[in-house]
Amino acid sequence: MIYTKDNIYSILEQVSDPEVPVLSVIDLGIVRDVVFDKEIITIVITPTYSGCPAMDAIAFDIKMKLLEAGYTNCQISYSLDPAWSTDWMSEEGKKKLKAYGIAPPNKKTNNRINKLLFEEETDILCPKCNSVNTKLLSQFGSTACKALYQCNDCKEPFDYFKCH
Repeated sequence: MIYTKDNIYSILEQVSDPEVPVLSVIDLGIVRDVVFDKEIITIVITPTYSGCPAMDAIAFDIKMKLLEAGYTNCQISYSLDPAWSTDWMSEEGKKKLKAYGIAPPNKKTNNRINKLLFEEETDILCPKCNSVNTKLLSQFGSTACKALYQCNDCKEPFDYFKCH
């Protein structure tokens, strides 16, 4: 068995987020590292939110994909520091979100976390018609990492993947 980070990352590209199945864990940017120690592979992941209910399913899916590929000695490690940021999402992942009907995060979060937590974000692009004439309906969408918006032009509601 060849143990290289490239091999492991190519396998991890096949592990979908259970809440947004068009995104891989690589697209999400939650895979922080792959560590080899003798015959043990440790995948270090960071949750998008502390207490994210999808993390156990993601860890299980990672282990299953690696097992299917013949990697039998794997473990998952969680890292909470630094906290995950939407800045870690891949550009490809953001395109996949939009195609799926979820508005991707539209701002960099550098030094804006506190402001973004307490203020409505602006210029949210409707994933259906590309209008920025949108309004916040609820800070909480279908999952904790999303807010619910509505387009004032096409009138469609949509989830927005919140910056953080």
